This record gives sequence, C-alpha cells and structure tokens, in this order.
Amino acid sequence: MNRISDSLSAIKNALSTKKTEVVIYGNSVVKNVCEILKKEGYIKNYEIIDPLKTQIKVELQYLDEKRKNPVLSTIKIISKPSRRIYVKSQDIKPVMSGLGMGIISTNQGVMTTYQAKKRKLGGELICELF
Repeated sequence: MNRISDSLSAIKNALSTKKTEVVIYGNSVVKNVCEILKKEGYIKNYEIIDPLKTQIKVELQYLDEKRKNPVLSTIKIISKPSRRIYVKSQDIKPVMSGLGMGIISTNQGVMTTYQAKKRKLGGELICELF
C-alpha cells in the first residue's frame, strides 16, 4: 500500500507542477491502477521502463495544449499505510455524485468502485479521483 500512496502522490505533484510525464516506482498493484487510469482517460499512457526496479513512466493528460487544466484535478488517497479503510459492496458511494471515480482493491483484483459495486465485491478503498 505504501507504493500506491507514493505513486499517487508523485502523480498529484507532477500535475500540480504541469509536467507532461512522471516516473514512479511501482509493483503489480500500481501497474493495475495505472491501467485503470488509462482506461478511464485520466492519463495518456504508461510504460514499464525498468522491470528490475519496477519503474513506470506515466504520461499525464491535460485538457488543453498549454497544460493549464489537467484532466485529473484531485487525487484523494483514502487508505494509507497507517490506516486501512475497508468497505462492503453495499457501503460503496459514488464519488462526487458519479462525476468522479474510486479505485478499490478486492480479492478479484484492483478495479473501479463502480465495477466492484456491480459485482457485489468489497475491499480496501485505495483512492478517489475527480
């Protein structure tokens, strides 16, 4: 969980400084989170640049050419290494009335909160994005 928090914080900091890409250190869960972010359109792309050190280069997505408005405006890290937050499927709430997205780690893998609620799965709530 520590790698996930560090990676999301690095992405958040890179967006605030208007960078086009950021290199994060990850693992398989961080790779799955990057895949979700790419599918949902929050990042342009990601690629593993060093499998031994598990370095992942993430290309950030902006709404305009001058990088004034990032697609991903807020990343709220819910579960932290010091405090884990678990939710049942019936307790999963939409993020910003459905405008945002949550990421949850279940026993069937990392997925969006919408997918987890649809499959009636609970798990550790990683973050909320909008």
